[in-house]
Amino acid sequence: MRLDLNNIRAAHERIRPYIHHTPVLTNSRLDKASGASLFFKCENFQKVGAFKARGATNAVFSLDHATAGRGVAADSSGNHGAAVARAAKLRGIPSHIVMPSNSVNVKVRAVNGYGAEVVFCEPTQAAREAACADLIANTGATLIHSFENEDVMAGQGTAAVELLEDVPDLDFVMCPVGGGGLLCGTVVAAKSMRPKIKVVPVEPVNVDDTAQSFRAGRRIVTKKKFTIADGLRTNVGVLNFPIIQRYVDDIVTVSEEAIISAMRRIWETMKIIVEPSAAVPYAAIAEHNIDIVGKRVGIILTGGNVDLDALPWMPAR
Repeated sequence: MRLDLNNIRAAHERIRPYIHHTPVLTNSRLDKASGASLFFKCENFQKVGAFKARGATNAVFSLDHATAGRGVAADSSGNHGAAVARAAKLRGIPSHIVMPSNSVNVKVRAVNGYGAEVVFCEPTQAAREAACADLIANTGATLIHSFENEDVMAGQGTAAVELLEDVPDLDFVMCPVGGGGLLCGTVVAAKSMRPKIKVVPVEPVNVDDTAQSFRAGRRIVTKKKFTIADGLRTNVGVLNFPIIQRYVDDIVTVSEEAIISAMRRIWETMKIIVEPSAAVPYAAIAEHNIDIVGKRVGIILTGGNVDLDALPWMPAR
């Protein structure tokens, strides 16, 4: 399979019965503060509370009958795991999800709620991959990787298709970047539908491997520091980086303080719940790290799964 607009549109038709066509919201106060017209694609209102429902559903429903019958597996800090578990439940097949021991409680409950077998491991990429490999060896399940999978990328790209169909005259599209699944689907869809559009992902400065790779012209793997944006802690994928290198216009980074401030401002101003990873693109706008004055900017709000007992602006207990 080659990731292109045709495959993204085919994914959209495949998953349409199982996802929401999420709304695009605007806010005059945020427009005024930014000097731009902002259009927020609200994937926090998506099934499982995140855009991950799109890619996981496309990947699971793309499997042939025999392969699907052996079940699916994933390693995930939360949203992708819940999305795979939900898609497997919809298809009537088993799912096995490896989760790091420090996963957010609301995300663990979501995965359990869809009937997946949950296996906890140490919170390192090596431990996650080893545990997932063991599960696959023991069960015969198929790995549904959260970003290094073209069916997943195509499914994630359907959010950008909807955004540009609803608001066709955008100058920019912005989204967070971790492994690069959403970004790859977004940039291929956006550049195919509107070739002159600029696609600018945003990354926490504490986990800026994609930005470093983009500047260096080669994939760089970094040791991860802490970031409140837990969904973006992973290194950019091997399959993903060449697509990013080819199509992306620039990559912007933001501080932890900016992410928390942006998350709170979206909550207070737009009256919607977004998780830290979802606030990362708006953090770049609020900090004036990107020149968008006078432009029309689409922003993918990636999810809204937040541990309400541990909000980042609450005093530590």
